[in-house]
Amino acid sequence: MGGRKGTGEKLLMRELIELRTDRRETLVDITSQVRDLVGRSSIRDGLVAVYAQGSTAALMIQENWDDSVQRDVVDLLRQLIPQGVWQHDVQDGNGDAHLKAGLVGPSETIPLIDGRLGLSTWQNIFFCEFDGPRRDRTVICTILADENAGF
Repeated sequence: MGGRKGTGEKLLMRELIELRTDRRETLVDITSQVRDLVGRSSIRDGLVAVYAQGSTAALMIQENWDDSVQRDVVDLLRQLIPQGVWQHDVQDGNGDAHLKAGLVGPSETIPLIDGRLGLSTWQNIFFCEFDGPRRDRTVICTILADENAGF
């Protein structure tokens, strides 16, 4: 954690979000955990960066109304990148998971405005598991203050 010199105000807060997944491929909504971290920080304006550790996991901002979109994302990626046909599968059978994670990407950045995530009504933050189930998955959440904005 960092602080503004002489004020005690935080300029940065970093926390880990620990997850378990129960399927090989799934999207897990982590929006409430990120919101909780934002609420615990004194930072009102800035950026929230989330980063999925691991080369077979990713993050995505997607619709939250029902889980059909999340299922569609997984189904689309299964069609585009099938399991069992990649050179890396000779090593450990998860070549598709690496490709899916690389295509989706490991991070997202969300504006923080007046203490709230700058997501629209229908957007949430999803951890994308492509090589589960896993007992230990980690997302790094970094909240960065806008030095020019008030706290």
